[in-house]
Amino acid sequence: MPDSATPSFTIRPATVDDVDDLARLVRELAHYERDPDAAVATADHFREALFPREASPAAYAHVAERDGLVVGMAVWFASFSTWTGRRGLWLEDLFVEPAQRGLGIGKALLTELARVCTARGWTRLEWVVLDWNAPAIEFYRSQGAQPLTEWTTYRVAGDALGRLAGGSPS
Repeated sequence: MPDSATPSFTIRPATVDDVDDLARLVRELAHYERDPDAAVATADHFREALFPREASPAAYAHVAERDGLVVGMAVWFASFSTWTGRRGLWLEDLFVEPAQRGLGIGKALLTELARVCTARGWTRLEWVVLDWNAPAIEFYRSQGAQPLTEWTTYRVAGDALGRLAGGSPS
């Protein structure tokens, strides 16, 4: 049990009331990752993706709350491994406000996702991290994560996605 000098926080599944905070934290993450214009998701996007009226959610989120304020988040979705024949959890974004770092919030968010995986019998918890983000890399390694250096992530987006979808040659 924490003593009175230990800052307290709560990790919980996000609710629809958290969508404004999720959008805010994603914008803060985009600034931290040196690409502020890339984060165009709005609270409405999060509401539709995480709390749809008639479909399954596209993603899920957990938030860290301290003193009544949302100060961190983990946004994730289920993945699938053809090698294990089982689901896994893909961590899309983990972010804690800079002023709240060093309190164990990031570790608590990651621990909660590991609990989700094990409780559901899922076999993997995976994510990507920018090569230059040394603090994040050090944190993830301290939690037992190992880099998969033999894999390279590829992405098709924007005009290239449109061309690929249309089957037009480059």
